[in-house]
Amino acid sequence: MSSIKIETVVLDTNRCGESPVWEEKSNSLLYVDIPSKKICRWNSLTKQVQEVIVDSPVSSVAIRQSGGYVATVGTRFCALNWEDQSLSDLFSVDKDKKNNRFNDGKVDPAGRYFAGTMAEEIAPAVLERYQGSLYALFPNGIAEKYFDNVDISNGLDWSLDHKVFYYIDSLSYSVDAFDYDLHTGKIANRRSVYKMEKEEHIPDGMCIDTEGKLWVACYNGGRVIRLDPETGKRLQTVKLPVEKTTSCCFGGKDYSELYVTSARDGLDTDELSRQPDTGKIFKVI
Repeated sequence: MSSIKIETVVLDTNRCGESPVWEEKSNSLLYVDIPSKKICRWNSLTKQVQEVIVDSPVSSVAIRQSGGYVATVGTRFCALNWEDQSLSDLFSVDKDKKNNRFNDGKVDPAGRYFAGTMAEEIAPAVLERYQGSLYALFPNGIAEKYFDNVDISNGLDWSLDHKVFYYIDSLSYSVDAFDYDLHTGKIANRRSVYKMEKEEHIPDGMCIDTEGKLWVACYNGGRVIRLDPETGKRLQTVKLPVEKTTSCCFGGKDYSELYVTSARDGLDTDELSRQPDTGKIFKVI
């Protein structure tokens, strides 16, 4: 990505677009709009967006090997049948915390669906602290809690050799790493691999590239940054025309395109007029 080109590809405006996932078989980008309770699928060939409305805030979506999708809706792991738009519950968490909801989630290479919770926000990034936890739904249908005292459970991904799990709790302003055992799903030895600079603001969604480098969307920072988790150095900054960049993933024919989601909630009228593309989805090539 030596010479950067940024295109606005999904023109629909999201209140809080999140969890972009490329679906190869349909040449489509899956994503969610959390407060609008929408799971969306943008076809890169027809440029059309299809959507499914669910009953609670939906924070992440993933592709199911057996067909269809899985999603985190409210505090439930759910299965989604796109054809009839039906949602079926797989497992519920945080039953003692009525104000909680899931946030970001992603499936590991062995099929475990990792997702974390948080308290519902009073305003963007303003919430009761330490109410969240990190969970994983295992292929056998049982969910396991990994740890609690989380503020805003956010971006997550795995190293190319699957031996490291990367994780963001947004209000720690850090990208963390754990040793990872793909066979058991166990994590250990938490450490910080990158501390956010002041102008980068809040770390949000994250993905990994084919060189094992991390791309982190910076909420309120209007950028995505590329990090080397081995050295803790920032390698690249890509600035976008919106302030509230939320998440990113690679997609396209050869996975050379970086898709970036954004949000508009929390911006006043003046800020919205200065950022007409806020809440849209961008492609960086």
